[in-house]
Amino acid sequence: MRAPRIFSTLAVSTLAVIGLSACSATDDSRPTIVVSTNILGDVVEELVGEQAQVVTLMKPNADPHSFEISAQQAATLRSADLLVSNGLGLEEGLQQHLDAADTVPAFVAGDAIEVLDYSEGDAAGMPDSHFWTDPERMIDVVDAIEPVLAEIDGIDIDSLDAAVEEYRAELQALDAEMAEAFATIPDERRALVTNHHVFGYLAERFDFDIVGAVIPGGTTLAAPSASDLADLVDAIEETGVPAIFAESSSPDRLVQALASEANVQVEVIELYTESLTGPDEGAPDYLTMMRINTERITTGLTS
Repeated sequence: MRAPRIFSTLAVSTLAVIGLSACSATDDSRPTIVVSTNILGDVVEELVGEQAQVVTLMKPNADPHSFEISAQQAATLRSADLLVSNGLGLEEGLQQHLDAADTVPAFVAGDAIEVLDYSEGDAAGMPDSHFWTDPERMIDVVDAIEPVLAEIDGIDIDSLDAAVEEYRAELQALDAEMAEAFATIPDERRALVTNHHVFGYLAERFDFDIVGAVIPGGTTLAAPSASDLADLVDAIEETGVPAIFAESSSPDRLVQALASEANVQVEVIELYTESLTGPDEGAPDYLTMMRINTERITTGLTS
């Protein structure tokens, strides 16, 4: 008769542990903020700190144009206290879920900025979604989201105000650092070639020319034609740019192929442009990402 009693005791203990684990995983009274991209997720976390659960849907090193989410993430999205997205057509693989969550309070970062349009390629005339390459526009996003966050039950307004003020100052310092670094690049070398059109806002803010992109338009889901590559080879040869830039979230094979086609020595440099990385991979947060990119662009165009 001992065995059944031992089994019964173990079973009850096991159920108790499972029950406690379930409670610890779900019994969180803080509000839930779901964020589409990891760049915006990092910014929101900086602003709310431990006051809210910030659930970022996009994993490190993912492509914001094509990443997908699980059924559990979709359910979390639909029950959030606030849904934060980039907008401007960036989250192509996520859009159906964003549309389905029409009853959830939402903040769209693209609605808070002065939007630029793509100037060339298949996307010419359409809104450019890559505003975060300009820190001034990220400041606009922070200023616009603060009152939205303040309306969430459970958010302490004084703590939020202090965090927003501190992070705004960090963004202003970043902007000044970028301007100082880019000022060292000679005028004749202030030209950018990338995987696709991601630097329109940076180019406007810091006076660069966009020579072109290997992938036409504003999405990595497009593909270049032979004539696209030929035109870019001509542009590289004419401008003599010493470096072209490949994004960490996209394969750089096309950029490498382009570099080998041009009749000039062109270095291919990796940038973190559309996604943050894991904690130990180089660009775990927005400020670090922008500083690394600034250093690499400056070095690449002045060497």
